[in-house]
Amino acid sequence: MTTTVETPLLAVRDLRVDFTGPRGATVPAVRGVDLSLRRGETLGIVGESGSGKSVTALAVLGLLPSTARVRGSVALEGRELVGLPGRELAAIRGSRVAMVFQDPLSAFTPVYRIGDQIVEALRIHQRLDKQAARERAAELLDLVGIPAPDRALDSFPHEFSGGMRQRAMIAMAIANDPDILLADEPTTALDVTIQAQVLDVLRTAQRETGAALVLVSHDLGVIAGMADRVAVMYAGRVVETAGVDELFTAPRHPYTLGLIGAVPRLDGRGGPLVPIPGAPAPMAELPPGCPFAARCPLVEERCRTAEPGLGGPAASGGSAEEAHLAACVRAGELAERRPAPAEVYPVPPVPPAAAAVPGPRGERPAVLSVSGLTKTFPLLKGTVFKRRIGEVYAVDGVELDIRQGETLGLVGESGSGKSTTLFELLRLARPESGRIELLGQDTAGLSRSAAHRMRSHLQIVFQDPMASLDPRMPIGDIVAEPLRAQGTDRAEIGRRVPGLLRQVGLDPAHAVRYPHQFSGGQRQRISIARALAVRPKLLVLDEPVSALDVSIQAGVLNLLQSLKAELGLSYLFVSHDLSVIRHLADRVSVMYLGRTVEQGEVSAVFERPRHPYTRALLSAVPLPDPAAERARSRILLAGDPPSPTARRTGCPFRTRCPVYAGLEAGARTRCETEAPPLTGPAPDLDHQAACHYPE
Repeated sequence: MTTTVETPLLAVRDLRVDFTGPRGATVPAVRGVDLSLRRGETLGIVGESGSGKSVTALAVLGLLPSTARVRGSVALEGRELVGLPGRELAAIRGSRVAMVFQDPLSAFTPVYRIGDQIVEALRIHQRLDKQAARERAAELLDLVGIPAPDRALDSFPHEFSGGMRQRAMIAMAIANDPDILLADEPTTALDVTIQAQVLDVLRTAQRETGAALVLVSHDLGVIAGMADRVAVMYAGRVVETAGVDELFTAPRHPYTLGLIGAVPRLDGRGGPLVPIPGAPAPMAELPPGCPFAARCPLVEERCRTAEPGLGGPAASGGSAEEAHLAACVRAGELAERRPAPAEVYPVPPVPPAAAAVPGPRGERPAVLSVSGLTKTFPLLKGTVFKRRIGEVYAVDGVELDIRQGETLGLVGESGSGKSTTLFELLRLARPESGRIELLGQDTAGLSRSAAHRMRSHLQIVFQDPMASLDPRMPIGDIVAEPLRAQGTDRAEIGRRVPGLLRQVGLDPAHAVRYPHQFSGGQRQRISIARALAVRPKLLVLDEPVSALDVSIQAGVLNLLQSLKAELGLSYLFVSHDLSVIRHLADRVSVMYLGRTVEQGEVSAVFERPRHPYTRALLSAVPLPDPAAERARSRILLAGDPPSPTARRTGCPFRTRCPVYAGLEAGARTRCETEAPPLTGPAPDLDHQAACHYPE
């Protein structure tokens, strides 16, 4: 019997990309990638920063700069694309293969209207007059969920929100019904609720056009919910590829196993994550043998002599494209044992926080209490002579309560007022209205000298350590700087700095090095050491791991848990990642449009959310588990959060609220006219929500 082998829609074979530096040095970025894509299929590509994911996607369409040298084969239904003349390749871009870029604001031309750019993409590949192309552009914007599409066509890119820009980018990508959509980190910079909308739009676009999808992402949860097959990249190569269910259930490469173990899960329990030790070697300095050997807990001597190829048995009855392949000499052992990540990687012991701060919460002293906090900014117009035309209600009723040894997670979409709340706390001054108490002292009554003394009890770790560390100072001086500001003598500083570096897992001998000589995770550890130098009671952590790869993030989160237990610290942890909050926090406070809409013990809020906004946030967080992710239902919120320039009567969430949309007209009146108070039902008064219909 003759078996017909289906020709893949896209076949990438031995793809290699090198970049030439200013001095003629050649640096490899992609080192022999093999990929196949069938019609209607979704292929997910995952890996750490610098693994070659985006370069691979850009090489397919020939979008790399002139300093790149591309070798190998990229065949679209048998037609070779590598080396194709520019005119012929331009005819394929947008018509057969289209791209959805990571940052739509830079991908769109800022001086042209959205409609003009979509019309241009249509008329380049189709014989349409301007009116017909404009009508089709409006249909595309409507398809991707942009309200009032006829008016939206005349908007400029900067007039759209981030989510709307990404939806418009998808509309332009599917304008000519392409066979393949390449989506390069399409949801990276978006809030979780907007991410859910964009992923839903991608599914709609794929369904309407029948296109295959290549989805590049660092988010294993997104890949688990979207992909049919997954390719894991490390150091410019695919190190494992399999069907999505099999790869997440039984990974055969230690790197894949480590990635899965490093991800905090929304449905997971506490305990330390599994960090992958070290950092990827620079591509110009790859050692002989397996590039992962220096970080691998299963390394053998043979791993350091020859780099293993991508191999393994094919799936039963399947094609080579359906095989589960791994570039590891111990892949067979992992396939047979199916170990958990913690059985392969060393897991650091993390003592419970209760060991440092015993006793029930109500008996522990309050570290921070905030009630009724508000902050407005003037809305100005004019260039030379500015005039006030309104106000921005950035914070409009925030309630916070942190006890000794406790972590409070502060969550909410961009623009919800989280950062403004932090700035108000750090000022240690009289707020515009409301009350802030730090260690039992009202900040409104602090003198300048008292505020200076109090500041040592309140320290912050910023989101981007590279921007917050002085590049001209050795890290020893950076860590010592707060001590010098307090007048600590030189001998004491000399004793404290090595201890602080050891406390955060760094070698004191490296104190003479500069920030650029450390990895991202190490730089964040330096920031934490600097914050701990003055022995604070409360540490404010502003998105401290959002800029880190998941494998590095796990080590920093484990460090924070250990320090809290060891030193009895309290944390105010701000994050857009609810999985991180679930893993690290004891309590959670949810903000929307400058207000606290729900707060309580983290398990109560995550397992029994009472506010519809919290329920939508939680439903939008992807799980790194394909079966569980497919079984979940999403609550997709309509549109973006409203502007904070208008103070709305009643409930500020009602314009997006699915509960309000389902109420009868008489019941809606209460939401429209009466602001819901932050209250909890008896006997669980601690779990509070600002909603008239919480159940």
